Amino acid sequence: MGPAANDGRDGYIAFVENHQHRLLRAAYLVCGNRHQAEDLLQDALLKLALRWSRVREGDPAAYVRSILYRDTVSWWRRRRREWLSAQPPERVSAERDGTLRLALRDAVGQLPPRQRAVLVLRYYEDLPDAATAEGLGVTVGTVKSQCHAALRRLRELAPELG
Repeated sequence: MGPAANDGRDGYIAFVENHQHRLLRAAYLVCGNRHQAEDLLQDALLKLALRWSRVREGDPAAYVRSILYRDTVSWWRRRRREWLSAQPPERVSAERDGTLRLALRDAVGQLPPRQRAVLVLRYYEDLPDAATAEGLGVTVGTVKSQCHAALRRLRELAPELG
C-alpha cells in the first residue's frame, strides 16, 4: 500500500479520534439514549468513511452531524415517535451536577423528539434557523415554531430555570 492510500486512512482516523466525543455528545442530546447515540454515530462514521475522499477537504464534522440528525429523524419516523425513557440509564451523582443542570436535563428529556432536536441544533450546535431546517429536512418556519413551543414547554416544566 502506497503513501497516498495511507494519507486518506490516517486522515480519517485522526478525524475520528479528534471529533468522536463531541459528535457522540451531539447524538446523545438529539436522541436522548446513549446506546442509540452510539449506534447512530457508528453508522454516520461508516458513511463518512465511504465518502472520505470527497468530504475530507470540506467540513467532515458538519457532514457527520447532518447524517446524525437525518438518521435520527428517520429513526423517529420509523418508530412512530416512540417515547424514550425519561431518565438515561447512567445517573450522574448530584454532587457532580448542579440542580439546575439536572432540572434542564429532565425537562429536555420530556420534550418531543423534534423539539429536542431543534433545541440541540439551535443552542448546543449554535446553528442558524436555515442550517437547522436543512439538517432536519424541514422548513425554517417549522424550526421557529418548534423552537418556540420547546422553550415555552421548558418554562412550564422547569420554572426554576427562568
